Amino acid sequence: MLNRFLFKHIDNSALIVFRIIFGLLCFLESVGAIFTGWVKITMISPQHTFSFMDFEWLQPLPGYWMYAYYVLMGVFGLFIMLGYRYRFSAVAFTVLWAGTYFMQKSSYNNHYYLLMLLSGLMVFQPANKYLSLDVKRNPSIVSYSMPRWSAWIFILQMFIVYTYGSINKIYPDWLNLNVMKVLMQGKKHYVLVGNLLQETWLQYFLAYGGILFDGLVIPLLLIKKTRKLAFFASVFFHLFNSFVFQVGIFPYLSLAFCLFFFSQETIHKLFLKRKPFYDQGEVIVPKKAPIFKTLFITYFVIQLLLPVRHYFIKGDVFWTEEGHRMSWRMMLRAKHGLATYIVVDKNSGKQDTIRLENYLTPKQIRSASTKPDVIWQFAQRLKNIYSEKGQDISVFVKSRVSLNGGKYKPLIDPTIDLTTVPWEPFKHSDWILPEN
Repeated sequence: MLNRFLFKHIDNSALIVFRIIFGLLCFLESVGAIFTGWVKITMISPQHTFSFMDFEWLQPLPGYWMYAYYVLMGVFGLFIMLGYRYRFSAVAFTVLWAGTYFMQKSSYNNHYYLLMLLSGLMVFQPANKYLSLDVKRNPSIVSYSMPRWSAWIFILQMFIVYTYGSINKIYPDWLNLNVMKVLMQGKKHYVLVGNLLQETWLQYFLAYGGILFDGLVIPLLLIKKTRKLAFFASVFFHLFNSFVFQVGIFPYLSLAFCLFFFSQETIHKLFLKRKPFYDQGEVIVPKKAPIFKTLFITYFVIQLLLPVRHYFIKGDVFWTEEGHRMSWRMMLRAKHGLATYIVVDKNSGKQDTIRLENYLTPKQIRSASTKPDVIWQFAQRLKNIYSEKGQDISVFVKSRVSLNGGKYKPLIDPTIDLTTVPWEPFKHSDWILPEN
């Protein structure tokens, strides 16, 4: 039965159109990062980037070579769009994008993580079988169908993203508008809508509407009677987010996924009328089906488990951020903080207070003042810097952080030398003080 569901062939118009949109968005994301100054601010200006744990070896290319890196990603995005050497281009873009994702986390964004997952999934898609340069080079590969899993792998992925996005919003600071007020306060300067965004009734609508939208949009798109309503709600929701929060390509990528929810006939008529429509419904089970099903199930089990790992770690994830990343916790909290790093020479006992601006960019300073993992990494960085000067040091941090506009409270135990404690990826670090 699973074979019939996964390997039944359906018309591939939705996948072909999605490939074109996806490749274009990958191109725009890559070159846009250059022209908006994001690459310079995040990759070139910093002396050192805060990579993901165990990826400290992964640092930006020297000088201005990161511009070439992003141009190359943009080229592979165009190749995906055009279907030119598609498999190689999809693999190359995935590897390069994963590199930039794990390379730094000062500008961490769930959407960067999602794009890494999606580009990886696109590697295995038969998305170059029509309207591609690969078909022009080799007409024998043309096909008008795709296995049903090609659509459902995206549907399941987005169901996980949206569902966890909805569940994660159900907590006091979101429900009582603390988070929304902080988020909207920074939008006061917006022309025409700045004052409107400060209205309590609108903030309630956005807070509770966000929960309902995330929780219901995928099921409603799957039901024929509610599909159009869900689509128009998606258009409003994502265009609003694009305007207010400037979240890059994500709103448009999310709208592109709607291609897989509408009937194959509808997508074919709207976008690819000249393509023969496939309606034979063959079930073609490949020889490697058992391997595919194992990988398919394993991937989605991991996707289901990663976002709940924080429940098995002591403390409030909003405060400690242990288990925060890769968990679809999008714009759920606002943190502000101050941190003082005190370096003590173990031999002389001399103390120095670190001037953060001598080592970090403004964006990095924000992370090194509010995020425990970044604070720990910067302590290790300071140890290495002083070690190169022949000094053996201890690093102590005094920090006070405000969560969602609340009172400033200590985040890090100031009596602990952070250079002596290991990072614990799967359990609570006791040097992170509890919020209460």
